[in-house]
Amino acid sequence: MRRLSAAVAVAAAGALALSACSTPSSDGGGDGETTAAGGDGGATTALSIGWNQSFYEYNSASATGNATANNNVLYFMNSGFNYYDGDLNLVKDESFGTYEKVSDDPLTVTYTINDDVNWSDGTPVTAADMLLYWGALSGNFNTITDADVEYDEEGNPVNPQDGVYFNFTSDSVGLVEEFPEISDDGKTITFVYTKPFGDWEINLAIGVPAHVVAMRALGIDDPAEATQALIDAFQNNDAAALGPISQFWNTGFQYGDTLPDDELLYLSSGPYLMVDFVKDQYLTLERNPDYTGDKVPTIDQITFRYNEDPMAMVQALQNGEVNLISPQSSADVIAAIEGLGEGFEFVTGEEATFEHIDLAVNNGGPFDPASYGGDAEKAKLVRQAFLHLVPRNEIVEKLIQPLNPEAVVRNSFTQITGSPMYDAVVAANGMADIYADVDVEAATALIEQAGVPTPIDVRILFAKSNVRRQNEFVLIQDSANSSGLFNVIDASSDEWGSLLSDTSVYDATFFGWQSTSTAVTESDANYRTGGGNNFYGYSNPEVDALFDQLQVSTEPAEQEQILAQIEKFLVDDAFGLTIFQFPAVSAWSSSLQGVDPISIAPTILWNFWEWEFTTEG
Repeated sequence: MRRLSAAVAVAAAGALALSACSTPSSDGGGDGETTAAGGDGGATTALSIGWNQSFYEYNSASATGNATANNNVLYFMNSGFNYYDGDLNLVKDESFGTYEKVSDDPLTVTYTINDDVNWSDGTPVTAADMLLYWGALSGNFNTITDADVEYDEEGNPVNPQDGVYFNFTSDSVGLVEEFPEISDDGKTITFVYTKPFGDWEINLAIGVPAHVVAMRALGIDDPAEATQALIDAFQNNDAAALGPISQFWNTGFQYGDTLPDDELLYLSSGPYLMVDFVKDQYLTLERNPDYTGDKVPTIDQITFRYNEDPMAMVQALQNGEVNLISPQSSADVIAAIEGLGEGFEFVTGEEATFEHIDLAVNNGGPFDPASYGGDAEKAKLVRQAFLHLVPRNEIVEKLIQPLNPEAVVRNSFTQITGSPMYDAVVAANGMADIYADVDVEAATALIEQAGVPTPIDVRILFAKSNVRRQNEFVLIQDSANSSGLFNVIDASSDEWGSLLSDTSVYDATFFGWQSTSTAVTESDANYRTGGGNNFYGYSNPEVDALFDQLQVSTEPAEQEQILAQIEKFLVDDAFGLTIFQFPAVSAWSSSLQGVDPISIAPTILWNFWEWEFTTEG
């Protein structure tokens, strides 16, 4: 057995849109590596991966679908223009397509998709697919604001007739305001930015299939006709067509308990096809025989097996029921993995995921100015009081240091602990000083100043079946309730990820953000007014203006200064608190060769096409 270190080594925590993360696990059902007779008489290799949160939505760009559990599966299924390698270099995948910056003034970028790239129903991947991604995330076509949206019983937005509302928008994607130019063959698309943008190379991508959205939203049977209808809808800003298009984009790719009957809802453009799914149990992928790219895998079938219990995952690995796991780390889990003996390998360290607690200011709850007649100062005092009672040190000492004795409380919203900008940003933002430890006296004084009756009810949303999160909640609840100032209520749910956009069901939430790139603008969507990851109604014009500056900044010293100013506002406004950097552990059977985890998403999965089974180990 080999023990390695996988410590975080990224200069700037990064992702244009972070993925909500709940650490991986396995259920131990079914078989791991198998060799069976294939349909052509050959051998079929199969791999099982343990993970904790089930796949639940194909559209990972939507407000509800932006989650690691979804992105991991889609990484196997769909191709794109680039990816991060083992050294966190951004690598172009020219077997999918090419892109180039053709002008700096104005910033102009052209993308071309290769002629042989198709969706698995045979429909070509075209510029229309990028057009839909841009049109949805840019926010340029929305006629409804977040405040005007109505929700159904499942927490999904329901568009009024002819109303256009794409439920996740990105300010950086919105920097392209002009309708892009599309080539006559539909394979090339050119975007012109309104201003320079340093992270342009990871700003635009392929999302859900455009022809599927238009076929189902507009009732068109022919894929080519549907694709043209979608282009026309955006080009003409046709609200009557964009309304149902946005509604289907928001909710049409959400899964129930099994694989949808509509096969168009799980198309692939990459190495693997989705062939089976039972929510909270398993999801199976098989090699795509029509894939024409360079990421050709050697493993024919991959199954994700889902279970929240990390010890069950270790047992499943030992029994050969799964081959690769990345469970939620704990002292018991690490000890169990160390005790597996020969035939297994593992790595430990920190990953680019951080735990945080955020407060909702848009739901008529205890932290919303609307609850106090619009008195923003009173609401801020209540938020500050609550944050003084979050036992960050105790959480780290009891839940994280047993795994990593060097672990410390994280005090930055944007910087990984130990990264080059971390110390300067923390020194400027004030979090480490103001919220150094639980301070009941300070919290009491703030509530008295606010003049609000106590105890104040606070509903906290978190992952219901996640053991660490259960323990974390108990520590927060005990600390806050023992002060007599607050009554913390368990609002946990196994569907927590899809509930984040519906703050009517909670007042505070804690979970992990996982970085998906090294972009300096990654946090924009979290804290900007109306940002795609800003579920809570937080708005500060000065923060928005600073993010505008950050978008065009290319000098690290200037970026550090801007981020420090942003974080100072976040602390002063009592947006929330960061808590800890995630400890990480991954383990796999020695017969599986090529596993080489990186610190950003998709961590252990990034090079799946290099994996292979051997008879040695």
